[in-house]
Amino acid sequence: MGYDVLLVGRILPQSLPLNRPYQTKRMKLWFTKGPFFYAEFNLRLFFLLLFSKSNSLHANDLDTLLPNFLVAKIKGLPLVFDAHEYFTEVPELQNRPLVKSIWKGIERWIFPKLNKVFTVNDSIALLFEKYYGKKPLVIRNIPNKQLLLPKMERQAVGISEDIKLLVLQGAGLNVDRGTEEAVIAISMLENVGLMIIGSGDALPFVLKLVKERKLENRVFFFPKMEYTQMLQYTQMADIGLSLDKNSNINYRYSLPNKLFDYIHAGIPVLASDLVEVKKVVETWKVGEILPELVPEKLAERIKLMLADEDKLAQYKANTNKAEKELSWEKESKQVLATLYQGI
Repeated sequence: MGYDVLLVGRILPQSLPLNRPYQTKRMKLWFTKGPFFYAEFNLRLFFLLLFSKSNSLHANDLDTLLPNFLVAKIKGLPLVFDAHEYFTEVPELQNRPLVKSIWKGIERWIFPKLNKVFTVNDSIALLFEKYYGKKPLVIRNIPNKQLLLPKMERQAVGISEDIKLLVLQGAGLNVDRGTEEAVIAISMLENVGLMIIGSGDALPFVLKLVKERKLENRVFFFPKMEYTQMLQYTQMADIGLSLDKNSNINYRYSLPNKLFDYIHAGIPVLASDLVEVKKVVETWKVGEILPELVPEKLAERIKLMLADEDKLAQYKANTNKAEKELSWEKESKQVLATLYQGI
């Protein structure tokens, strides 16, 4: 949009190189998790922002909001807040009442004072409105409508052409995201494989599960990778899985990036029954919703979907129609018109 952008984050040993058309700065921190990480990150971010020249600040999620808010007040700068999820209801906080109360306190203090706020879907926007009487703008996190690179050939990555292939991907393959259920379901099926792309805290258990069930030749793990490369892998699949559980408010109202990635990659979707996910899948008729996420029912639904080639072909055709409408080019029109107008 003509702005000079500086993206600030942190770097970890496993971080991939960044190749962005704007400036980036990744801080190397002493701590990588827990309260000391958040304290160090917020303190470092505060001083970096304080001594950086800028016309506006943009806070991505609650864990970056405090330093952005303080610096915006000190320097008299406009602040845009992206509530990328309902942070105080993430599963990592549900059994940690003290930590949750601290984040909730920051939210209660700052959120009512903000003028430019957006979030990822209507359900989360309505939650904020319920608690604070202020409804954020909704801008869904939909990919650019871009030309896909040619899909990866299965034989190039050691996957047989003779099996049907499912994909489950994401930077947050964590507990309650359905990865374990997907692996168990695969063990109940014949000639069906599962490709898992990404990282997350559920993977150590999933790797153990694959070994125990002797699925090494049908469950394939790939590390997180650059976005366009990931879509080359995604296109190899026959069905894309989105299996987040309705185990907490944040997941219940989530709208995962992978849902739109599957649509842009042109593959049908099988998803768990979450409000916003169901809305997209059923509106565009790009796949099916699984009412209950248990391995036996998941395996049965996978079997039925793969057996009905005509229906799969229709879902695939519908992804092509949906992709033309569900694009960042259309979704982002509100950004400049509303959030950054006059900045």
